[in-house]
Amino acid sequence: MRKHLLRVFGILLLIFTVAAGTLLYQGYFRYQREIEALPVKDAVESYTLKKDYVPYEELDEDFINAVIAVEDKRFFTRKGYDFIALGRALYHDLQAGEIVEGGSTITEQISKNLYLGGYINGMEEKIAGIFLLFDLEKHYSKEELLALYVNMNYYGDSYHGISEAAKGYYDASASDLSLARAAILAGLPNAPSVYQLSDGYDKAKERQEWVLQTMCNNGYITESEVAEALQEDVRPR
Repeated sequence: MRKHLLRVFGILLLIFTVAAGTLLYQGYFRYQREIEALPVKDAVESYTLKKDYVPYEELDEDFINAVIAVEDKRFFTRKGYDFIALGRALYHDLQAGEIVEGGSTITEQISKNLYLGGYINGMEEKIAGIFLLFDLEKHYSKEELLALYVNMNYYGDSYHGISEAAKGYYDASASDLSLARAAILAGLPNAPSVYQLSDGYDKAKERQEWVLQTMCNNGYITESEVAEALQEDVRPR
């Protein structure tokens, strides 16, 4: 009985290894096709060379902290890649036989936005996205990647990028936001069609409260600052 179980286990392990190797090859081949068609430098410059691109050093500090708190709290503090998060997502995807977890880090979300149409369709694209992530983190600093991320995001109401969103909603600069406005804007890309301020203000306020509380839980602001920010009128101009 024991030999039979070991044989079955060996067969299953072989099948898994072959399947994983095949997926890895397919993902790497897809990655190669993508960067041959559009090198990483060119893909990134399609955003960074825009006239309204906001570099990291010009982004409002509260906005930076809000994005980090809700999107990828270990973005600046971890060294290398978040293998734990990526492994967890891959494990859940393999269990389900489909993509059930998307980009788990800011860099992974950038890779799928640059090359995969913003969505992951199947394991091949998931693995290609990981190879793209390696390229991005190899050639760009965390500050450059965060700036790229917030400049490529959609904020609802036809506003693409943080500069358009800050100007369109508040006639403000992305470098000069109140804590309340920073929290609102940081929460919009999660579901722009739901939270956009033209017709989703109430839901956006609920999201803002969650963003502020998450910032507080991560040590960026105090409870009193949360309460004060929630009192500010952040309706669009």
